[in-house]
Amino acid sequence: MAGRKRDSLAIARVQKLDEAGAILDAMGFGNKQRNDTAKYAFLALCGLTPSMPWSQATAPLLGITPIMDAIAASYGVQYAPNTRETVRDEAVKHFVAAGLLIRNPDNPSRPTNSGNTVYGLEPHALDLIRQFGTPQWAAALARYLESRADIVAELTRSRSLNRVEVTLPNGSLVSLSPGGQNPLIKRILEDFCSYWIRTGVVVYIGDTENKWLHFDSGYLLKLGVTIDTADKIPDVVVHDTTRNWLVLIEAVTSVGPVDAKRRTELKKIFANSAAALVFVTAFPSREVMRAFVTHISWESEVWLADDPMHLIHFNGERCFAPYNDALPEQLRQNS
Repeated sequence: MAGRKRDSLAIARVQKLDEAGAILDAMGFGNKQRNDTAKYAFLALCGLTPSMPWSQATAPLLGITPIMDAIAASYGVQYAPNTRETVRDEAVKHFVAAGLLIRNPDNPSRPTNSGNTVYGLEPHALDLIRQFGTPQWAAALARYLESRADIVAELTRSRSLNRVEVTLPNGSLVSLSPGGQNPLIKRILEDFCSYWIRTGVVVYIGDTENKWLHFDSGYLLKLGVTIDTADKIPDVVVHDTTRNWLVLIEAVTSVGPVDAKRRTELKKIFANSAAALVFVTAFPSREVMRAFVTHISWESEVWLADDPMHLIHFNGERCFAPYNDALPEQLRQNS
């Protein structure tokens, strides 16, 4: 009896996987977008066990790890914890791009890289999926495919409405993804640069969603700096052209101030800079800073977004100016 139950479950699992593949194929996903990982993730995001009909599909909000847990529980396929990126890259990101899934429908301003990020089926897609295997399927599929471009366009518009628009010192606009440290980065670019950098060129902005959103590698190269994409460069890099300083700014809402170790790392990354280096940690407020104050490196600055016209200087010899160890080699020898 137990053997027959196991055989029946195995057959149901295979059938459900095949049906998931048929639905994804009908919706226009190619072979790479409907591999087994994608099909299992799709079933998990439909909230379906092998024995449930497609008419009972739901739209649970699941992160990557809960998707993997649901696959293991219902379909007996175990994904190792270090394969989270595989599940994301081989399945979820394609579904999001095609409008099948919505990222963080419960909170669109949640950062993409948040540990709380979840995904849910787009409502029109859910309505279609529930028709699979019924006489209404063909007509429902045709309507969905005809309207999908409009659905994707609306989702794109909704995501754009939640983005953070930033005005750079030169007057140009940059659009940052919502949430995370990006509201603080907006304040850095619009307020800190206005008060503390006389004439500035923004060389790099590390967006929460896209690390290389704004990166002028050619400009840095003229200053003698070559950045490897593996380098952990600061959140904002601005060249003060009047004083020939590279101002390296970390935006901190939860982690990552310029402590002694980080200051040493940044000196190494920008070791060949023809511009002197100035190190700044930016916080939204004093309340946030308090958790990090014992870690801030000497010979660095702290800027608070809620008090933008003031700096807190760690050490008294120089305030908002490069120290000898952060000068270009030729200036260091003469100082």
